[in-house]
Amino acid sequence: MMPEARSVLVTGGAGFIGSHVADAFLAAGKRVVILDDLSTGLASRLSGRARFVEGDIREFDIAGLLRAENVDTIVHHAAQIDVRKSVEDPVFDAEVNVLGTIRIAKAALEVGVTQIVFASSGGAIYGDPEGFAADESHATNPVSPYGVAKLAGEKYLFGLAHGTPLLVTALRYANVYGPRQDGRGEAGVVGIWMKKLLAGEECLINGDGTQSRDFVFVGDVVRANLAAVSRRVGGVVNIGNGVETNVNRLYELVAAACGTPRPAVRGPAKPGEQKRSVLDVTKSRAVLGLTGLVALPDGLSRTAAWFREESSRA
Repeated sequence: MMPEARSVLVTGGAGFIGSHVADAFLAAGKRVVILDDLSTGLASRLSGRARFVEGDIREFDIAGLLRAENVDTIVHHAAQIDVRKSVEDPVFDAEVNVLGTIRIAKAALEVGVTQIVFASSGGAIYGDPEGFAADESHATNPVSPYGVAKLAGEKYLFGLAHGTPLLVTALRYANVYGPRQDGRGEAGVVGIWMKKLLAGEECLINGDGTQSRDFVFVGDVVRANLAAVSRRVGGVVNIGNGVETNVNRLYELVAAACGTPRPAVRGPAKPGEQKRSVLDVTKSRAVLGLTGLVALPDGLSRTAAWFREESSRA
């Protein structure tokens, strides 16, 4: 009898990024299991070809699931991703992003999983970059509970896996945007603006709009996850475009992608907002082969097309 095929578990696989990652592993011929509590994920994003299990990583029997589904790789995207919510409720943020991640790691070690790929955060972990861009050796200066929790999640994963066969990969994402995006996360403003502009509504820019971010298309983030698994790359890797774009310029590009000249309205700056974020992505090119990334105008055009299609279905 042939042994049962090993599976990839995608936690948070009904989320914006996680659902794209799950679809890509399916397309690559992998057997995929999705664990998601659907608190923010959407059942409509789930592929019928994946095995879906509804559950919360804070209390679910993860080891039992790993055994039952013959999982050898975990791609961990389940998270509390709202920076503002982390400030309002840091205990909940830590329960999901720290304790939930520890439970994933303990179950993986118990069952003999060979690799965990962890969706971490580039901008939130580094804080404002010293110099132009932050590489993986940049000092970690998180200024939000969310950033602190993501950094702690990384440290626990590497610490628990030390001296074991478990390979840990922490992919530190820049601001991810693209189809299926909702209004959460640092790049959520792209989705918020596109929905409003396509509906003929006004958009808000907080502050003077000179705050900047590194925006990376979700398809490139998916490629990074596939490469991390297929190449068995461990350690920390930045995943971004390496291009700094301020909010004023982002709005111009979003409006152009939506085909409208409507100007934004201005609101007060958010207290404590990070001023700059841009990642050095030299390592991702070298170890993951992540070249030929989608340029921001092209990615926004693809995203706007998806939002138009979604609005036509509503």
